[in-house]
This record gives sequence, C-alpha cells and structure tokens, in this order.
Amino acid sequence: MPKQSNNMSGLQCLASEKIWFDKRCYDEAEKRFYEGANGPSAQQQVKTTLQQAKGRQQKRQHRNSSSHAGGDQELVSRMKSLELENQALHKVIGEMRAALQKLESRVGVLEKTPAAAAAVVPCAKAAPVKQVENGDDDDDDDIDLFGSDEEDEEAARLKQERVDAYAAKKSKKPALIAKSSILLDVKPWDDETDMGKLEECVRSVQMDGLLWGASKLVPVGYGIKKLQISCVVEDDKVGTDILEEEITKFEDFVQSVDVAAFNKI
Repeated sequence: MPKQSNNMSGLQCLASEKIWFDKRCYDEAEKRFYEGANGPSAQQQVKTTLQQAKGRQQKRQHRNSSSHAGGDQELVSRMKSLELENQALHKVIGEMRAALQKLESRVGVLEKTPAAAAAVVPCAKAAPVKQVENGDDDDDDDIDLFGSDEEDEEAARLKQERVDAYAAKKSKKPALIAKSSILLDVKPWDDETDMGKLEECVRSVQMDGLLWGASKLVPVGYGIKKLQISCVVEDDKVGTDILEEEITKFEDFVQSVDVAAFNKI
C-alpha cells in the first residue's frame, strides 16, 4: 500500500509539471531570445528578402500595366483625332474639286460660245393721249387717241440708233484669247549629246501664237540630262501634238518629247 501511494504521488507531480508538454513554446521563446540578441537567422533574412523582392516586382508590374494602359488610351485618342482630321480634309478637297469643275465648265462655255450682243433698248414712250374736253361736236375731229405717225417714226429711229451704237461698242471690245502654259521634257540620245545645240534646235521652232520661256537641265541618270523648257501657246493656233512633231524632227539630238505640265491661263 505504501508503494502504491508513492506511485500515485509521482504521477500527480508529473501531471502538474508542464515543462515537457509546453516544450515547443519554450523552444520558440529561446529562438526569439537568440534572434533578438544576435539578429535574425540567415534563413529568415533570405525569406524576408524574397518577400520584399516579390513586393517590388508586383509594384513594378502594376506600374507597367498602368503605363501601358495609359499609352494605349492616348494612342487610340490620337488615332481618332487623325481620322476626324482626315475626314475633314477629304470633305474640303471634294468641295474644292467640285468648285474647280464648275469653274472649268464655265470657262469652257465662255471660250466656245461668244456672248451674244443683247441690245438693251428702253421701250419707246407712249404717245400722250389728249384729254377730251366737253364742248361742241366740231372739236372731235382734232382729237388723236393713238399718237401721230411722226412720233412712231421718231421712236423707231431712236431705237435703231441705240442698237447701232451698242453693236459698234461690242465690236471694238477685244475678244478673249485662250492661252495655256506648257512644260516640256526633251530627252537626248545619250550623255554625249550637245545640250546647248539641242536647246537651240528647240527654240528654233517658231509659230504664230508660240512664245518660249525659261529652261533648265535636269539630271536623269548615268550622266544623262534632259532639257526642261516652258512655253506659252494660244490654244486655237498651237497644240501639243504640233509642238512634239516639230521638235522630234531634230533626230540627231532629240530622242523623245513629253508634256510634263499643262495649265490653262
């Protein structure tokens, strides 16, 4: 019996003792103590460093995504503004083309059909009508209700004089002469062609309604230069076909002739 009571008292002592059951808590406390004294362990430092690097990477990715989104939005807005400007330019160009076509058609009509001489003659004054006074029957023979023949002849004569004066004035007015400015490209055979002689040959072409202008040599390639010369012609007297035909007659110098620009004056 005494032995059994001793065993029971030992178990009770062990039951009241907590050091072995709370060993993990004591180990954690000891670890914290040494870490506070010597600083965190290398493993804890590596873990902290990794967490900080991960946080910085996430912030950088967030900033990059924000900047990309802002750049895309700015690019879209710029593209929309460019599209609106392009549409406005197309509209303005269309209006200018329509106005130019109307102007060209109007000039063509004026050039082809001369204006008719429209005589603006004021109407002859009506002959005055005499008022009939109350009187004897003998005075009725002197009343002229429609005017005399002399007044009709005077009105016709005035009308004819005004028509003749208007026609004479229109005949003295100079007629509109249609002219064009032409820029020609005259090409030689090779780089050994005398370009000064070629220009002399071109300018030797003389016609009624043709006036030569400035000229210059323009490089073409491989040492070859072409003569670019301007001229003013009257459309009714000189055409581009006649000019090309006359210039290409100088076969020793001229290879070909092209019309670089053609503008109405």
